[in-house]
Amino acid sequence: MTFSLAERFVSINGEAQCAGELAVFLRFYGCNLRCSYCDTVWAQERMPGEQMTAESLCAYVRETGIRNVTLTGGEPLLQEDIGTLIVLLGEWGCRVEIETNGSVLLAPYASLCPRPCFTMDYKLPDSGMESAMRTENFDLLQMQDTVKFVAGSRDDLVRAEEIIRCYDLTAHTKVYLSPVFGNIEPAEMVEFMKTHRMNDVRLQLQLHKYIWDPEERGV
Repeated sequence: MTFSLAERFVSINGEAQCAGELAVFLRFYGCNLRCSYCDTVWAQERMPGEQMTAESLCAYVRETGIRNVTLTGGEPLLQEDIGTLIVLLGEWGCRVEIETNGSVLLAPYASLCPRPCFTMDYKLPDSGMESAMRTENFDLLQMQDTVKFVAGSRDDLVRAEEIIRCYDLTAHTKVYLSPVFGNIEPAEMVEFMKTHRMNDVRLQLQLHKYIWDPEERGV
């Protein structure tokens, strides 16, 4: 079994709980959503890419000497047999983070041992993809996991606050608000958080887009 990679590289985590820490990124081709603000459109379609087995990917990660591994895409959980790779990386002592778009059921992966960490999006109205969200995933999340709300407008912020409150998300997982780059000012988001007393919610900026060109790959 081989996996189709769009790219693999070492950089810092740009978001979520390990933001600022070094990580190995394994980006896979293919996504089932088409978000309006997608910043990896080039990885949406299933492409041949670089073909690597789970064992060869683990060997690559070990060679880097980096402990954090981020599986991203596209949507990495669409990869056939991705569970095998997750388990192998975990057994080799890696902290495995899965960046998932919120439309894929997490139950098969939350039961893996070692269990990976999830950074799960909840797609807000401006994305055009909210109808694809699987809210049953919320029940599986723990404090090592993250729910990320990417907001492009005040209406998005209103919806995020509603979902956070309705599912009491901050009681059992970490919650982050992030702006659609260039669409909404972070200061406006902070004012919204203050007005609505959004305790235990964190504002997040995508570090890599401030350090490097926002369109640059492999960072």
